[in-house]
Amino acid sequence: MTPFVKQVFIVWAILERRKGKGRRRRGQKNRRLILPGQGGTLGGILFPMNASLPLPGGSSQRADWIGLLTRIARPPLEAAASGSLLRRMPGRWNPDVTSHPRSTFAALEIVARTLLGIAPWLEARDADPAEEPLRETFASLARAALAAVLAPDSPDRLNFTVGEQPLVDAAFLCQALLRAPGALWEPLDDATKRRLIEGVRATRLIKPGISNWLCFSGVIEAFLARFDAAGDWDAMRIDYVLRQHEDWYKGGGVYGDGPRFAWDYYNSYVIHPALLEITDCLSGVCCDWDAWIPVLRGRAREYAVTLEQLVAPDGTFPAIGRSITYRMGAFHLLAYAAWKGFLPTGGAGEEEANRPAWLHPAEPLPPSQVRCALTAVMRRMMDAPGTFDENGWLAIGVCGRQPALGDVYISTASLYLCTAIFLPLGLPPGDPFWSGPAMPWTSARLWSGEDLARPAAPWRDDRRVMDLPFQGSPGRPAVNAIRDGNRRGQA
Repeated sequence: MTPFVKQVFIVWAILERRKGKGRRRRGQKNRRLILPGQGGTLGGILFPMNASLPLPGGSSQRADWIGLLTRIARPPLEAAASGSLLRRMPGRWNPDVTSHPRSTFAALEIVARTLLGIAPWLEARDADPAEEPLRETFASLARAALAAVLAPDSPDRLNFTVGEQPLVDAAFLCQALLRAPGALWEPLDDATKRRLIEGVRATRLIKPGISNWLCFSGVIEAFLARFDAAGDWDAMRIDYVLRQHEDWYKGGGVYGDGPRFAWDYYNSYVIHPALLEITDCLSGVCCDWDAWIPVLRGRAREYAVTLEQLVAPDGTFPAIGRSITYRMGAFHLLAYAAWKGFLPTGGAGEEEANRPAWLHPAEPLPPSQVRCALTAVMRRMMDAPGTFDENGWLAIGVCGRQPALGDVYISTASLYLCTAIFLPLGLPPGDPFWSGPAMPWTSARLWSGEDLARPAAPWRDDRRVMDLPFQGSPGRPAVNAIRDGNRRGQA
């Protein structure tokens, strides 16, 4: 027998043996599926088909979430609070980029993005006595970081005027303060508040691109409407943001990034959360804007459902489009929907108001199912070797250290938008998101062979906001009431 024939015979024997094993397994009822490992490892675990997912309970997962969040947030907040942020933060970007001015923006970028995701947890005072010492430690650290980087003589002083990027991260910082006024804004001294207001106002000189960048201008005006005692905010900018995005709506819960559709995660990174934050903040100011809220929320709900369905059984998701090195920041909207409580309820919520009679109700999307999906994403991404450097800073990449994935505008500071996935930590431990049983997410159920009626999806309510009747212009008394109520701690 020649060596070639011998090799062919060996391959044939191996294939026949595998066929025999497959035939013997066909009669088994409990097939097994590999899912992402537990306990902070990437090793697979096995569970029988149609059995409950062997994930830790909500309290254990909450502890894991807090542990990961504080691991991510500690290096930038400690460095900022001590006045050594730019000195200690690694200056990393795509190796193909020969000239990189990102250090000009790095301080504002990393502080704003870190606070964006940690803010709801910092605001959740007394949610859990066991967490309170750690939460208060980080709340104090965040306030110290803000005071330090806003000081006139700080080596890390925030740049609000040079270049175009400050518009983006000033808006992220505004979102963080809107999400945690009691923990981040009210305790600040008057001088720090004044510097922050002045810095945010200064970004108005930056012309936003005809894209998702309009959202940043809108968030900044909403922040000024709520916190600027001088009442210096521009209703026209907010109205322009809302009406332009209405014109860019493509259907199915998706907006264009400008006039054109872009297949990436910017509907989640920026667009939906910003539109909801703007309208929620200014609720009651303008009847015309109030009429948009249920439509905007319905669209956001639909896109949030799509995000949950994108989580594969192993915790991966399609790495498509630009800025993918924001990692789990791609699930900003799904986390926001869970935090704000507008996930599909299966026929009992506002999303069903316009459902045709012939269409059967959508399945609910249980909050605890979303919790397990997001946990799987975290573990799959953040457990990868090389995700953190030796000093605890994030490295550029999706699964570990992959610097070539960085877009030209990506640096170490940019990566901290990943904290957006942690918004549900603003919910108390007794909320169904945390107290509900561990559940396999949609993709895990589907690919384990479960006979799903169909994946959860809200009715596609594609009403055009432009078709709604004009209700009136912004009312200055209502704005004053919102601002005065915030000063009393009641907004």
